Amino acid sequence: MMQKTIGQLEADFTRSMVQFEKDYLGRGPKDARSYIIGDMVLVRLQGLLTPAEQKLAENNRTLVKETRRQLFESCRPLLEDMVEEILEVNMISMHTDISSKTGERIVVLTLDTNLSKKLSA
Repeated sequence: MMQKTIGQLEADFTRSMVQFEKDYLGRGPKDARSYIIGDMVLVRLQGLLTPAEQKLAENNRTLVKETRRQLFESCRPLLEDMVEEILEVNMISMHTDISSKTGERIVVLTLDTNLSKKLSA
């Protein structure tokens, strides 16, 4: 079987993250992109907040951010499985934040392998 390029892996991971957001958090992003950088995956998801969350964030940004953070972190085992299945490495840690103003989420996943180096070898 032919080894996938970084670009193909990034596209596969992006599709999986969009589906994950839809299936487990109730709404997919309007735009999404993943980047493999060394032993990390950076994911940028735009347009995640529902109209109700946007309205609530006008007066209580902390509540919206904290609720979304807890929901996302409760799904960590699913993200670990996704990393293992698509990238064929293990996830070490997960860092995320969402803007209650723009609805953009940034996710940084650290891996046990430098994929950039492994795929360029």
